[in-house]
Amino acid sequence: MASAPYPTSRAQLSRQETLFLGLTILFWAGFVVVLGKDTSWDFRNYHWYAPYAFLNNRLGMDVAVAHQASYYNPFLDIPFYWLATHTHSWIALAALGAMQGANIVPLYFITREALLLAPRKPADQKLAAGALAVAGLFGALTLSEFGTTYYDNVMSVFVFSGLAIVIVARDTLRDGPPLRAASLAGLAGFATGMAMGLKLPEAPFCVGFAAALLALGGHWRQQIARLIGGGIGGGAGFALFSAWWMLKMKALTGNPLFPYFNEYWRSPMALAAPYRDLRFVPTHFWRELFFPVLFSVDWHVADDLGFQDFRVCIAYFTVIAALLLWAVRRQNRDPLVDNRAALILFAFSAVSYFAWLRFFAIYRYIVALEILSPLLIVAAVGLFPLSRRGRYLVLAALAFAVLVTARSDFLERAPLDDPYIQAAIPPIARPDHTIVVMTGDTPMGFIATQLPPQIPVLRIDGWMVQPRDGTLITRDMKAKVSRHIGQGGEVYLIADATDMSRARDALADYDLAIRWTECQQFDTNLVGTYQWCPLARKN
Repeated sequence: MASAPYPTSRAQLSRQETLFLGLTILFWAGFVVVLGKDTSWDFRNYHWYAPYAFLNNRLGMDVAVAHQASYYNPFLDIPFYWLATHTHSWIALAALGAMQGANIVPLYFITREALLLAPRKPADQKLAAGALAVAGLFGALTLSEFGTTYYDNVMSVFVFSGLAIVIVARDTLRDGPPLRAASLAGLAGFATGMAMGLKLPEAPFCVGFAAALLALGGHWRQQIARLIGGGIGGGAGFALFSAWWMLKMKALTGNPLFPYFNEYWRSPMALAAPYRDLRFVPTHFWRELFFPVLFSVDWHVADDLGFQDFRVCIAYFTVIAALLLWAVRRQNRDPLVDNRAALILFAFSAVSYFAWLRFFAIYRYIVALEILSPLLIVAAVGLFPLSRRGRYLVLAALAFAVLVTARSDFLERAPLDDPYIQAAIPPIARPDHTIVVMTGDTPMGFIATQLPPQIPVLRIDGWMVQPRDGTLITRDMKAKVSRHIGQGGEVYLIADATDMSRARDALADYDLAIRWTECQQFDTNLVGTYQWCPLARKN
């Protein structure tokens, strides 16, 4: 078993290392500011609306404004929203970029402690670790997500922090006192659990984390202690950010994950349906087996965001080859990555990947594996039965192939003006006696934040609800609108200017008609043109 470098004080950083990490984080902060404001579908739908609704207690006032996402845990979005509403736009974006760039810190610890490229030359070892860690942040979709509020490359900071603890403390976790091992596993689990608590699609990495703890091996007492400690820590991290919200959803709707998995919870507020996006989940064996090839060639297979990058595909096949060589005891006796660290990385990545493939198969949810892929490829190729020079040549060829084929399709961005969100909504004469309804699938949650706060906003038609779905939500909205009109109140429509035929049809089911001659178009400081129309009873 090859021994890892830095047997003591593994968590310490030299002055040069600290400077390198700090400058890297500053670079990404500046990079995000240069890109400008996120105008992605998800941001316009709920990343701005969700924290606004939570902080202004609108959960019982608005209905399905952001489709299913109206009921997502808002805690992940609150820091950016607070910064963007209390400071300048560039400050909020710089903070977001710095947080996303902070992946470099745990990633550097992982690579520095795992690599065996120059174990007798610590300076060269650190240089190689730094270069490999930086390479991880230049994946195609990773680059596209910088400065956006998808947060996959923010959650990866928590995931990598847990993995870094396991890699750095692997000797203690395997052979140290059980209580000490359990404490370290609990700390690592807490970091990983926080990621899932803030964003449920991080769940596959929690499964991968458990596999990493098992991959450490050792005496059964250590294994049990690690798993118990990791499980308690992971549960605590998850509960910290998710338990309160799940209990609130359970009390409000009868489903703690509302509206997801409602075929099991059977909340009358929604249909008895999963409400999950299952478009990309492969259902045939050969498609499952070669899924990395498929999504590397055509991003439509696994995402709605454009990209091209073969690094995950290469990591997939090289890791499989390395594990086969390991199984038949033909692996190289001069590895490029510490054997125990490599096994932890392989177990974590493989189990996380297969859990993701089964439940989501949406590529951006495994951006963490895209970031980790350069190290995985080095670890896998390092076990090939070739000379060191031969393995370096293979790695150089693979790096060149990734470099010339990678493509990032950056999302459209908006200029850095203040305030962060602006919408030129026409004046409203009687806001205290007004309801606004929305129709269509277009993301308009950010527009709702620009209305007078006393106006309820109801999405009567969209991804989650339709006027004829028979759910309790729809029945309640119909009753609310009818009662409001009966009391002399006014109702207005906000809809995408290109989707008015759908709006007309949806409103007909509410016995409402558009007063076409009084409609006005308005725009925002992000993207899109929208219609503002007064409504009247159909008859």
